[in-house]
Amino acid sequence: MPTYFRFLALLAFKIFAAEQVDVVILEVGLGGRFDATNVVERPVVCGIASLGYDHMEILGNTLEQIAGEKAGIFKREIPAFTVPQPDEAMRVLEEKASQLDVPLQVAPPLDANLLKGLNLGLVGEHQYVNAGLAVALCCTWLQRTGHHDVCMQQMNSLPEQFINGLATAKLQGRAQIVPDLSFGPENTGSLVFYMDGAHSPESMEVCARWFSLAVKEDDQRQMHHQLQDKSTFIDESIKNPHDMTQQRTAMQILLFNCMSVRDPQVLLPSLMKTCASHGIHFKKALFVPNISVYYKVGTNSLPPSDPQVDLSWQIALQRVWENLIQGEKGGDAKNAVAVCDETKDDMQLCVNNCEHSAVFASLPLAIKWLRDTVQHNTSLRFQVLVTGSLHLVGDVLRLVKK
Repeated sequence: MPTYFRFLALLAFKIFAAEQVDVVILEVGLGGRFDATNVVERPVVCGIASLGYDHMEILGNTLEQIAGEKAGIFKREIPAFTVPQPDEAMRVLEEKASQLDVPLQVAPPLDANLLKGLNLGLVGEHQYVNAGLAVALCCTWLQRTGHHDVCMQQMNSLPEQFINGLATAKLQGRAQIVPDLSFGPENTGSLVFYMDGAHSPESMEVCARWFSLAVKEDDQRQMHHQLQDKSTFIDESIKNPHDMTQQRTAMQILLFNCMSVRDPQVLLPSLMKTCASHGIHFKKALFVPNISVYYKVGTNSLPPSDPQVDLSWQIALQRVWENLIQGEKGGDAKNAVAVCDETKDDMQLCVNNCEHSAVFASLPLAIKWLRDTVQHNTSLRFQVLVTGSLHLVGDVLRLVKK
């Protein structure tokens, strides 16, 4: 069998040809130079989004090396766009483009005024950078394929189709908020999952900023609803003050896993510091293994049922987190040692419980603990940030949306 991504690329090309699609927007896997998608020799236009320190075990340890790999998608004399990049990355992109006579342009971030009062469907300031690149790529495709009647004529306006697409775009697993419906429609705010598959230092900071702002907005909405409820039942509450709706305390929980090729000493501090700068501090961090093995091709692609899963990586992640907590409290983070019970304790479902974190043998057990805790503490609301891995986010979506 070919590798998983090559298999998917081959399958995709077969489907595109069979369905006779009008246009394919093809995203590379890890880079460009040796990527399976690079078999497309004459694309209409190429684009390179914001570069950062990701997949370094394959692409290189510096932005120059990473940019050199990404520039591998450039094709001779085929127009290309990128977004504002760090100087060291931009120099490499320009050099590679010059060698292939590629007309390389920098697409500016989208001007929010062009949306005519609407918001981007994808949350975050960085999405205006992505939207600017998307507009440039689409306009170039339209121009080069003879669709001049649809394309943007002036830089100070956008076609209605563009505005509608930008305002309604959705992407699962990125800045996605999913209430747990297991408590019934009347308690949809009891347990809410905030999911973002960030797994690089740059995206982790963006994720933390989004989560911090999102939970504050949620708290404001909850307070508004509670004030309305109290106003509605004011007559009854005067007769019996204990009938007034009690305000539930919101607690932030981290549900985390990342691949062992990632560096938790970079990812977790970025997450913690950014959240703390917005006044958000996690009550507990839960570390779990992924249950998904859908990155394998074949009949044995179902999640394993063997409970004897290796949790050494999750315990290592937990140790990093506990040390960070010690440092945040003024202790020596380098020399701190997390004091944990390595046997099942009063949490019952937990394998390794510390004061500020816990390791669970499986994701379903962690979600069960969250649900049980909320159910037994009606005064609490859990706001759970799920991040570190798109595999983890996909597994949570599959379990919560059942």
